[in-house]
Amino acid sequence: MKKLFLIIGAPGSGKTTDAQIIAKNCDDKIVHYSTGDLLRAESASGSERGKLIESFTSKGNLVPLDIVVDTIVGAIANAPKDVILIDGYPRSVEQMEAFDKVLKNQDKVELVSVIEVEVSEEVARDRVLGRARGADDNVEVFNNRMKVYLEPLSTIQDFFQKQGILKKINGERSIEAIVDEMQRFIQSKI
Repeated sequence: MKKLFLIIGAPGSGKTTDAQIIAKNCDDKIVHYSTGDLLRAESASGSERGKLIESFTSKGNLVPLDIVVDTIVGAIANAPKDVILIDGYPRSVEQMEAFDKVLKNQDKVELVSVIEVEVSEEVARDRVLGRARGADDNVEVFNNRMKVYLEPLSTIQDFFQKQGILKKINGERSIEAIVDEMQRFIQSKI
């Protein structure tokens, strides 16, 4: 059975970088997917689906539920390894509930933990605006992305807390300290 870890955190929390480093450190058994990268890749393909995704992401809005869930489920199904890290998911209560239904109706994947990388809004803003990777890294889009992240957060936290699988990690330390804690936690669960 594949073991799944979802990593959530504000824009700029470092969740993608943390997961990439862990997957590289443990590349014999762990594979990492960033929800954002999966959607950006589809967007860049120029397909009709990609154009639809772009129309949402360019404004910092959530991509429609069915597209995101299909993308995540497809990545998990095709994962070449048995331990999967997916960052940036779920981003809404609807995504969480839809994914929960998918997981309950199958026996190939176990959601082991949801790891939240916690950072203040101020730290997140400084990081995102400091990196400015693309057109979506500006103040207006950041503010919208932060709002979109924060609105459902307490419901998402409660949902996974009740299942006993929410793990919070302080994301305002060095990358090394964060990765070390997260990697040790993941390895203790596999």
